[in-house]
Amino acid sequence: MIPWTLIDTAIMPGGGGELRLKQRGTEFSIMLGTIELMNSRLSGSEEALARLSYERVRSHPRPHMLIGGLGMGFTLRAALAELPADARITVGELVPAVVAWARGPMADVFAGCLDDTRVTIREGDVGRLIQSAAAEYDAILLDVDNGPEGLTRRANDDLYSVGGLRAARKALKPNGVLSVWSSAPDAGFTRRLKEAGFVVEELSVRASTKGRGARHVIWMATRTAR
Repeated sequence: MIPWTLIDTAIMPGGGGELRLKQRGTEFSIMLGTIELMNSRLSGSEEALARLSYERVRSHPRPHMLIGGLGMGFTLRAALAELPADARITVGELVPAVVAWARGPMADVFAGCLDDTRVTIREGDVGRLIQSAAAEYDAILLDVDNGPEGLTRRANDDLYSVGGLRAARKALKPNGVLSVWSSAPDAGFTRRLKEAGFVVEELSVRASTKGRGARHVIWMATRTAR
């Protein structure tokens, strides 16, 4: 078996620990300590995040989508495949090295999607992008940390708190959707979404595009027009 090679490391802002980019043949892995945050072979649930989100705002003219977390670009590429030519996609990525990896060692994985004219990359905390917006986005997609029960940064707790969720609701246009990826269910997060004023669906999706393997959770939280 081909051994893993360490390609690069990056310290997360705010004391979240060290990310490690590893490669084995054409396969990539991003690790936090001993925990694998993402792997280039498993993209099913991240792609579903984009597809399911756009299904709920398909009727919106010139949709503007905010993606929190670039990762390995699975959600971004799936969104680009779904959204029309006049759409806009803003990607907020906290760790500058992740953007550099996308343009460098993982360029083949990203397949040029960062150069699509619909895409704007904003390096920094996606929570700040949300806090500064009012009825700006048709969809906000959060694939940040490991879900509401985060692993990397205490600041992410604010993003998934009732206050953070209310800020997301304010940043959405009427009938917009907040979509949140998680590695596991979280009944408390479902309650917080409802408390923040959303109409909530909780969906179970496979990690693999082949419909096998672990199940992940996606919440679809809609800001109703009222």
